[in-house]
Amino acid sequence: MSATPPNVNSSGRPAAAPARAGSPAPRDFDIRQALGHAAVPLLFATLCLFGILAAHITPEYLLRELLARFGRNAVLVMSLLIPILAGLGLNFGIVIGAMAGQVAVIMVTSFGVRGITGFALACALATPIAVVFGMGTGWLFNRAKGREMVSGLIAGFFANGLYQLLFLFAVGAVLPFPAKNLLLPEGYGIRNTVDLSGLQYALDDLIKLHLATTEGMIRVPVATLLVILLFMLFNRFFLRTRLGQTLRAVGQDAHVAETAGIDVDRHRMIATVLSTVFAAWGQLLFLQNLGALNTYNSHEQVGMFAIAALLVSGA
Repeated sequence: MSATPPNVNSSGRPAAAPARAGSPAPRDFDIRQALGHAAVPLLFATLCLFGILAAHITPEYLLRELLARFGRNAVLVMSLLIPILAGLGLNFGIVIGAMAGQVAVIMVTSFGVRGITGFALACALATPIAVVFGMGTGWLFNRAKGREMVSGLIAGFFANGLYQLLFLFAVGAVLPFPAKNLLLPEGYGIRNTVDLSGLQYALDDLIKLHLATTEGMIRVPVATLLVILLFMLFNRFFLRTRLGQTLRAVGQDAHVAETAGIDVDRHRMIATVLSTVFAAWGQLLFLQNLGALNTYNSHEQVGMFAIAALLVSGA
């Protein structure tokens, strides 16, 4: 009587391959666990739906506001991703990047440059300012390891004081300023509100698309949405690069990364600079859609709202 082959059972059918030692057993999909992970976004979506129904908001109005606010704020929220990857936590210091964007907007408005040219010039001017601010913030974070969120919050308050000192007292009094129409009646200090009509919708209307509804026209910011898509693709691509993988290693365990020969402080600095530059560009997107700059208040809640949006999304 011949022996049964080892890969065939007694019924003649092929036997299941034995599990390898040390290999994790396959796990069934647990809907309760999945819902638990998405509890915060689901709760927020439920509250939004309840608010929409209670306020009797029309679909046209909802679509108009969603498109406008998503275009304004998406890049500011995405500027938080790289610092989280590098283990810096939620970067309240993006407020400093927003200030860099506003400095550039005031300069471009004083020059009288309008349209997409003015917006591009504002981005070009904001970038080196944000790099310098980001290096200063990164230097602070490297000396406050483990307390980056509190340090970023306090740094934002300190930078806000310097910002107000510059634009409320120094401009026009100590520093010459050619655009007298932007100054307060005293002859020094920038006005509380700066008209950005020359830059409004500079990017949003670069590719014009309007949807006709019963409540009027809905502006679809096609170019802005494409820019946001590019930022999304950049973040996804960045995670696959050598620098992205190194930042991930630093974020997972800085001590192990340093033992492996990685310059932890340098990479934390790079993450902070990138976040600050993206925040400056995000603030420019916000302002070109809004069409007005509240000189001394537009930047104050940038970090709080962006971080709230990231947390509510489930991060």
